[in-house]
Amino acid sequence: MGQHPSQHEGRRSKTQNERASEAKSSTESSTTSHVDHTLVLNASTTDAEQQSVNILNELHTGPFNFNEQIRAGKSKRDTPSWVQDAVFYQIFPDRFASSPKVHKPSGLEFWDSKPTRNGFKGGDLLGVAEKLSYLKELGVTAIYLCPIFQSACNHRYHTHDYHQIDPLLGGARAFEHLLAEAHAIGMKVILDGVFNHASRGFFQFNHILECGEQSPYTRWFKIHSYPVNAYYERKPPTYAAWWNLHALPQFNHENAEVREFIYDVGTRWIQQGIDGWRLDVPNEVKVPGFWEEFRRRVRSVNPDAYLVGEIWGQAQDWIGSRFDGTMNYLLNKACIGFFAEDIDASLLDAFVPPLDATSFADIVSNLLTLYPAENVLCQLNLMGSHDTARFLSLVKNDISAVKLANLFLFCYPGAPCIYYGDEVGMEGAKDPDCRRAFVWDESRWNMELLDFFKWCCQMRSSHSCVREGEFHCLHAEDKVVVCARGRVDHYFVDRDSTQMATTQEEQPEHNTLVFAFNTSQADAQVILPHGSQRISLPDHTVFIDLWATQAPPLTLNEGKLHLTIPARGFRVFKL
Repeated sequence: MGQHPSQHEGRRSKTQNERASEAKSSTESSTTSHVDHTLVLNASTTDAEQQSVNILNELHTGPFNFNEQIRAGKSKRDTPSWVQDAVFYQIFPDRFASSPKVHKPSGLEFWDSKPTRNGFKGGDLLGVAEKLSYLKELGVTAIYLCPIFQSACNHRYHTHDYHQIDPLLGGARAFEHLLAEAHAIGMKVILDGVFNHASRGFFQFNHILECGEQSPYTRWFKIHSYPVNAYYERKPPTYAAWWNLHALPQFNHENAEVREFIYDVGTRWIQQGIDGWRLDVPNEVKVPGFWEEFRRRVRSVNPDAYLVGEIWGQAQDWIGSRFDGTMNYLLNKACIGFFAEDIDASLLDAFVPPLDATSFADIVSNLLTLYPAENVLCQLNLMGSHDTARFLSLVKNDISAVKLANLFLFCYPGAPCIYYGDEVGMEGAKDPDCRRAFVWDESRWNMELLDFFKWCCQMRSSHSCVREGEFHCLHAEDKVVVCARGRVDHYFVDRDSTQMATTQEEQPEHNTLVFAFNTSQADAQVILPHGSQRISLPDHTVFIDLWATQAPPLTLNEGKLHLTIPARGFRVFKL
């Protein structure tokens, strides 16, 4: 998504209320059962707050059992296998890194100055290539680039030419170099595809502005009347435009020429070597079969290409035949509701409800039922993006909230995505402030956060169960959630059972990690497992915390683990 409209800016984000309405309408047609998360609203709750709550409250239990499908194995798969192993890093190209080797015009904003709606900082693709070693050291294995095609906007969601890399970003040679360098170190690259609308500078639309009704491209767009009003904003545009914004003429996807043009763009860049597409506002394209054919064409070139859609709500109609996964904003909202102790409400488009442990566990478990397991593993899980305020700013600089939420992101099924700079503690309000230039002065980095993100990446890379294993909520009460990735059934058995688990060294497929989260201001005590179950390992087995290695080890006593979770903290250990 792009920016909110202003006098000088022609792209806007939908409000969360509008997305809530979309999510509600998409679920009303579902015949699956409703899950009540028992969120209680006070008498002063506004309609907007109620609508935002509904995004989470109106989730429907889907027909899929994630753990059963994982246990059964994946005999036939129509999703790229590399995605479940990936750690993505989203880059806003104008703001990440600037190379002196790319010639720049005068008139750029100072790199560290406050970002503006229309100003350019001068970041480029050669600069990204020069920072690949930083990304590799962080643990990133895939880059998601916001639009890079020729455009007159710093975010480049107003495309002028889909076949040209923007010269301000270094042009085609800079992109070819970046792609080659990334692939050389095993790093994937996906691009942002904006195929619902173009811009006033797009050749075919500009041709209409110049030639009027005599232009051969009039059927590429839906022109209501002539002369075309593309710039006088006191009157509405005389053509179909995204959210009625003059700067964003919508394609006429009913025209076969338009569809073929977009399919050609989609396949051309896959042939050039990119590893997939993130598709912008795909739900705005109403022509039946458009995205199915886009998928077919792209996959005919590269069967392992990743297609992820920007769908903010439930996406049963979009997953599978159209996309491998979506940007998982539903998970994002649930994490905000549970892990954030205090929120700067001015940085949200709408109210996000606080969640207790039970509601949070219900929601994250329910999300796994919506899609087949192979698509769950292809969800793009994120705590921030170019469309949201920085998470650190949202939680009022609460480092504990950043750690808790992002650790959950890294342990939850799907591919975690880091928004550039979050790992060093970058701040930012709503756009354009969330699109500040990256801080390359290391003295200004939050090294505690950077070390934490590196550890999360390393932990995920070192344990296959966190990338492809089952997901179980073992405990959810008040402000404490304990979950596990892997074969919990191998370790948790009835008290009277004589079964003894083999070690992970003996059977690596039984690799299982336990993650315990405490969002309260006091230490929490938890006994695992509950009730009559026990852990089928010898008594006095010692477990070392993978994060807090200096913490006292955990010792198994009569088949039970007595776990202390620090206030606003977490524990991670391997069974």
